[in-house]
Amino acid sequence: MKTWLGVVDELYKGAWNAELHRFRSPYAFRGVGCSSYSLTSTLTRLAGGRADVRKLELALLRNFRKYARTDANGADSTWDWLALGQHRGLPTRLLDWTYSPLVALHFATENPSDFDRDGVVWSVNFVEANKRIPKKLQRILKEEASDTFTAEMLAPFGTLREFDALSRRPFLAFLEPPALDQRILNQLGLFSSQSDRSGSFEDWIKAHPDLCRRVIVPARLKWEIRDKLDQANVNERVLFPGLDGLSRWLTRYYTPAHADEVHARFEPNAPVSAQLKTLPSTRARGKATSRSRSPASRRRSGGSGRAG
Repeated sequence: MKTWLGVVDELYKGAWNAELHRFRSPYAFRGVGCSSYSLTSTLTRLAGGRADVRKLELALLRNFRKYARTDANGADSTWDWLALGQHRGLPTRLLDWTYSPLVALHFATENPSDFDRDGVVWSVNFVEANKRIPKKLQRILKEEASDTFTAEMLAPFGTLREFDALSRRPFLAFLEPPALDQRILNQLGLFSSQSDRSGSFEDWIKAHPDLCRRVIVPARLKWEIRDKLDQANVNERVLFPGLDGLSRWLTRYYTPAHADEVHARFEPNAPVSAQLKTLPSTRARGKATSRSRSPASRRRSGGSGRAG
């Protein structure tokens, strides 16, 4: 991909639904800042190939339910607890996904320290993936006229062992978590659950390569993509409502770009000396930041919206 629009077009490829006559993508998306990042669950990474993953998962969930009950807000089934744990940082078999390609693109460009490396947005066709899940699960989706599960729909499988035993062949199911808070709603989030708790998403891809896509986010485009996502209001302040998200957004928003890097990319014919003069020095940027107006006020007055 050579341009921002090229990346966006690739992410939205296949969104047209001829049956509905609408653009309704059958894909779930997951963005990571480095293309070499392994798509394994936090549970598998915690086990590190040494611990018994099944026993570790049971111990984590058992103790999470024991100590988190006062903050559980009505969590009932195993699937409620699993979703709540994943959302709050407990190592689980679940992976985070989103219905929004732009939210996934945010996570592929959220960390400026990764801007020297290509990122990637993974996408998986969950509608087609449903055709590979056990028949019992397919019947539940058909009865509910849904393409994804909820905790209530999976409640008949009271334990994870019952869920795993539905098929000898590993399968992948997509779960929409309960509306735990505004964050999960704003992120258009959903989770994937593998029946093989010790497996990685790459293992599933190898068995179903036709259902997955991997869109590279080139390092040389990350600054541009990041700034355009900010202007589109796809940022930490929106995706992580509250003071923590606001602080994260402001920290990244005011991270200075390197003038020679950025201008060599967008003004390749300008001499290096001119490129370096285009943006103020680091010290000058720091002074400007201390008295600068808010990002919103700079946009209203025609400024660039970036620190300095």
